[in-house]
Amino acid sequence: MPGTTYFLEMFAAPVRTIPPPREGLSTVHAVRPTVAYYRFLYETVGRDYGWTSRKKMSDSDLKSILQDPLNEVHVLMVNGSPGGFVELDRRKEWEIEITQFGLMGEHIGQGLGKYFLHWALHRAWSCQPKRVWLHTCTNDHAHALVNYRKAGLQIYQETPRA
Repeated sequence: MPGTTYFLEMFAAPVRTIPPPREGLSTVHAVRPTVAYYRFLYETVGRDYGWTSRKKMSDSDLKSILQDPLNEVHVLMVNGSPGGFVELDRRKEWEIEITQFGLMGEHIGQGLGKYFLHWALHRAWSCQPKRVWLHTCTNDHAHALVNYRKAGLQIYQETPRA
């Protein structure tokens, strides 16, 4: 799909924290999740935004990433059910990439994205990297780029997509 990919980064932890916007929220570290569970999260969150990178991976390649202790998957639980997820890749020394971040459709527009993004950034910075970064594109949710920038991430590169 044509559009633009934006690469964003930050070099210090966010100063403020965002309180949970409502009761019934928790975050669960899915330690070495199964490929099936991960694919469920990935497909449910990414289906409306054209996420394909992990869909193209073989089960064995994806499993090797998910089994790596330096790759973390955290699931936002809403009243006991998955509401979104974030994946933090800590495999590169001194930096953390937020490789996946998003909410399931029924949880968008409730303030959960802002809360969960700040939670994810604080989790990433608790590992004491020198840099946290991610990429997004014009195919992602319309508020994704704005939310990332409001959270303190700065664009350092824009790449057109054909």
